[in-house]
Amino acid sequence: MSNPPRRVREPVQVYLAADDRDLLNRLTAETGLSKAEILRRGVRSFAKEQQSASPMLQFLESLGELEAPKGTAVDHDAVLAESYVSPRSRRR
Repeated sequence: MSNPPRRVREPVQVYLAADDRDLLNRLTAETGLSKAEILRRGVRSFAKEQQSASPMLQFLESLGELEAPKGTAVDHDAVLAESYVSPRSRRR
């Protein structure tokens, strides 16, 4: 059985406040995971939170809930032109 390929890792130095250090030590004792693994998981979790917080992603997700007129994918220019009302024509 062959060993999985080793990934190259980059060292990072982090300064923690005493309460954060204590929390990290408690998590390592409770989970059996290394400090590095807990920090990696924390970074990934934070990245996921940030993705969902992106205003553009929220906007795009909201579009998925809308019902587009039939044929929009094929005739998108015509659908947009039909749905557009110029500000000048509203005044009449």
